[in-house]
Amino acid sequence: MKAGGNPARPVDWPNDLLGPINTLPEHSRLWVAFSGGLDSALLLHVVASCHSDITAIHINHQLQANHQQTEQFCRDVCEGLGVPILVECVDVEVSDTGAGGLEEAARNARYQVFARRLGDGDLILMAHHGDDQAETVLFRLLRGSGVSGLAGMPASRPMGQGSLHRPWLAVGRDRLEEVAGRSGLSWIEDPSNVSQIYDRNFLRHAIIPGLKKRWPGLLKRMGHSAAACRESAELNQRLAELHWQSCSDRGRLALAKLRELSALEQRNLVRWWLQEKRFQVPPSASLDQGLSDLLNAAEDRAPEIRGAGFSLRRYRGYLYLVPNVILPKGPINLFPNKLAVWGGWQLRLTQAPPTSNSKIPPPPIRVSTRQGGERIRIRPEGPSRALKTWLQEQGVPPWERALLPLIYRQRSEGEELVAVGDLWCSDQYSGSAPATGWRLIVERDFD
Repeated sequence: MKAGGNPARPVDWPNDLLGPINTLPEHSRLWVAFSGGLDSALLLHVVASCHSDITAIHINHQLQANHQQTEQFCRDVCEGLGVPILVECVDVEVSDTGAGGLEEAARNARYQVFARRLGDGDLILMAHHGDDQAETVLFRLLRGSGVSGLAGMPASRPMGQGSLHRPWLAVGRDRLEEVAGRSGLSWIEDPSNVSQIYDRNFLRHAIIPGLKKRWPGLLKRMGHSAAACRESAELNQRLAELHWQSCSDRGRLALAKLRELSALEQRNLVRWWLQEKRFQVPPSASLDQGLSDLLNAAEDRAPEIRGAGFSLRRYRGYLYLVPNVILPKGPINLFPNKLAVWGGWQLRLTQAPPTSNSKIPPPPIRVSTRQGGERIRIRPEGPSRALKTWLQEQGVPPWERALLPLIYRQRSEGEELVAVGDLWCSDQYSGSAPATGWRLIVERDFD
């Protein structure tokens, strides 16, 4: 901890720090992300000097030996300022680290908390500064990012029901240290910020200081470059949205229309599609080769692009984005008025509006996947047909057939198939007045 405390007297904060705080957009509630470090401590003090209705939020990642002391320090600072504080502990699992390492996993964990906590119209402020922006841009450059990555951190973006703002991206770390030091603030030094085994710390301590010394205007220039990349990224996004309108059909892309685009436009559209669904875009080489295969391979081939949590596949002239789905290990029972989740589906059995059959007890319902040999009877008086043939006629892709929830009514004489995903449901369990007095609701969980 750096010596000092809350300023003993009111501080006339400099305009370059105070100005962006005074010009925040209208909001319902103002939050300040407070880690206990120099940057966020200074931000909290400046915001508290000109906004009365604020709340600090501290995320305890439980990764450092002194995490409890840091949490208590944050509580003490807020008490001294008369600012309420919300503390949330998160578990950052090793399995969550992925390609971005522990730093990225911790960042994702705290952003999830922010998104959950922010109400309609709320703002949360973060103390990222110009050095952080330069570090981010350099780090992404070394990872081979495109213009979206090289755009760096946006000054504001949606977060949950509110928005996240970074008012000090145009201010350097040296300036924050100068103001904090002469104002008598105290803060906690995170020991992990010193270790250069982390890539970002290596850039922060070993690379950026030398670049700033050689090129004193580095932060400003990199900020301009990031802004230019952000403009390009926004144009790419708008172009992709236009192409999506002309090429998409019920959440899939028509291959014939996709082939009319240039290779650059194809890649831009597919990248946007993946990002919209919150999937990580594969490396450029993999994406380029995979798209070429999907667009040009013979009809009897089944090429696909596999990514983290998804695959891109084609079927009957369309390109599909297929999320990886984990199904239950075995059949499940569906109980009245209880939501059941089956892979990417939500299922409910609800009582229909009162009728002459309103006293009929709920039927025993079982949910399962295809095992082979199933038959379907579309009309009660009609013949049964092979379910496999019917699904082919409906144009259901092969991979989806294996994931569809098949819903059975259990009878003493055997089971009766009464619904197939959201593709078909027996009249006995659908419509405004189902004959059984019970209605099956089967919906795809697009979230």
